[in-house]
Amino acid sequence: MSLPNCPECHSEYVYEDGILLVCPECAYEWNPAEAKEDEGVIAIDANGNKLADGDTVSLIKDLKVKGAPKDLKQGTRVKNIRIVEGDHNIDCKIDGFGAMKLKSEFVKKL
Repeated sequence: MSLPNCPECHSEYVYEDGILLVCPECAYEWNPAEAKEDEGVIAIDANGNKLADGDTVSLIKDLKVKGAPKDLKQGTRVKNIRIVEGDHNIDCKIDGFGAMKLKSEFVKKL
């Protein structure tokens, strides 16, 4: 069985210490079961697809907007999204509404 290279310094001299993997060159320790994501924040749409910055999505249900005279309707397309941290993890601009934050569970990737 081959061990992966160190994620910090990319050294090939990694060894096991219990459940952890250890790099002797930079002293970095990590659990391979909890692999670190390089991308940082991850957003998943209603269908389980991974979302990325710049994607186009569509709303899967009508959403009420506080202070707005009308709701966002199902099927509304949102272009050029940005993935951000937090509960509302999509930052976007919607025509007729302006800047918004959406939850990824209410959109599907197009």
